[in-house]
Amino acid sequence: MLPAHFKCHFPMLLDVPDKCGGANKSAQVFLLLVIKSYPMNYEHREVLRKTWAKERLHNGVRIERIFISGATGSHVEKERKNRLLELEQNEYNDNLQWDFRDTFYNLTLKQVLLLEWMERNCPKARFLLNGDDVFANTDNMVEYLQGLRDNDGSKHLFTGHLIQNAGPIRSPGSKYYVPVQVQESESYPPYCGGGGFLLSGYSAMVIYNMSKSIPFIPIDDVYMGMCLAKAGLGPVSHMGVRTAGMYIPSGTLDDYDPCYYKEILLVQRFLPGYMYLMWQRIHDPDLKCELSKTSVYSIKL
Repeated sequence: MLPAHFKCHFPMLLDVPDKCGGANKSAQVFLLLVIKSYPMNYEHREVLRKTWAKERLHNGVRIERIFISGATGSHVEKERKNRLLELEQNEYNDNLQWDFRDTFYNLTLKQVLLLEWMERNCPKARFLLNGDDVFANTDNMVEYLQGLRDNDGSKHLFTGHLIQNAGPIRSPGSKYYVPVQVQESESYPPYCGGGGFLLSGYSAMVIYNMSKSIPFIPIDDVYMGMCLAKAGLGPVSHMGVRTAGMYIPSGTLDDYDPCYYKEILLVQRFLPGYMYLMWQRIHDPDLKCELSKTSVYSIKL
């Protein structure tokens, strides 16, 4: 169910109820890639399907993918864009879409609707990547998650680019504006940047349960932190998550040298073409990297 304070109902336009093999078999999904998308971002979805979001087995465990979106445009335009997603659905069966306006300010709604869908269709998935326009090294993610001590997804995990000591922006001209009427407190609990973070299936369901009693705010990553805080939990930092972009130590160096990206978990702001190229380059068996280039960024899986 949606939070009690949120009375509207948003029917699903596209669904994949069998994505995880059914609720009872969903524990077979080790890593569920949940990718926030907009209906017209066809090129982005296509390149992800061919690169880091490819559904596959890695190290003996299963990686699955879903894109989540709302609806956009006027009546005629909305039908055209929905038709695009329907064509993709026929081929890939990887889109979840709800009948609400897909805008920045509805990202929290999109997030909670996804968690509602998970509770119904994929409640036992071990881990999730929650992300958007990022380049992710999902092979590294699997190896990192497999290396966790005593956590198969049934315990708390929420990790990414940690943001602390932040508060609401009160300037009406800002994209991140939150009025006092929506959020009275001048501080946010710790949260992870919304570009991409990893969490356990356990933590995803904790967040969903907390969302039933926490009023929405339009900043989705902050809202996740609020839900965790209410449950007495919190996020932690992972040095391999670079949602603020990569720091390259010299302007004379190639920003797209694959050796800088081979050891990380994810980085934000890659154009689709560069994403495809980088995925191929970091998997080149002949790639040789100097220790000086990888050691600064190594996440020591």
